[in-house]
Amino acid sequence: MNDVSLRLTGITKTYNAGTPAAVEVLRGVDMSLSKGEVVALVAPSGAGKSTLLHIAGLLDTPDGGTVEIGGADVTGAPDRRRTIMRRDEVGFVYQFHHLLPEFSALENIVLPQLAAGVARSAADTRARELLEVVGIGARAHHRPAALSGGEQQRVAFCRALANNPSVLLADEPTGNLDPATSDTVFDALMTLVRETGLSALIATHNMDLAARMDRQLRLDQGRLSAS
Repeated sequence: MNDVSLRLTGITKTYNAGTPAAVEVLRGVDMSLSKGEVVALVAPSGAGKSTLLHIAGLLDTPDGGTVEIGGADVTGAPDRRRTIMRRDEVGFVYQFHHLLPEFSALENIVLPQLAAGVARSAADTRARELLEVVGIGARAHHRPAALSGGEQQRVAFCRALANNPSVLLADEPTGNLDPATSDTVFDALMTLVRETGLSALIATHNMDLAARMDRQLRLDQGRLSAS
């Protein structure tokens, strides 16, 4: 049984390759996430953490190296397979929630499930369960504009986990929140991760939050090391 949800091997990425302005963003990055593990990705601004997350989540392709999700090499997979893998196996959370404003909290979590072919009744049940886990079940029928920043981000977490992915990728998910709200949102995220058993790679500048994760990785000058 493969206990590794995500493995990156020898990942390289250069922008403007072959020009005087070429920037080597990733230089042979190796990393893996085990099932149920929460890992902090710590990096200064411009170090390439978003690029690394996008490659790990199949939103971008590396110049070299391999990406494995659930033991399958998907580096050079056709676009359709990559799209299906993103839908079914990877959840994304960003600094800004990007919720659909015309839909309720519940509907924002139901929609990705419907896109995956889940029946509406089952999608509703799953959405309600996730909202209860993060403590905002009573806000299910509120639209994003009627929710606080912390509530909006908790809905974004629920949406990312709606299709039971094996990997969660989060890019500064608490970076737009005040410290107290950040702690509340992070606690909700950890509850979701622990209850579902997925793996999570969370980019953050908040060293207090990073210290509460299972381990920390630092990305600097294109290379990844234990922090």
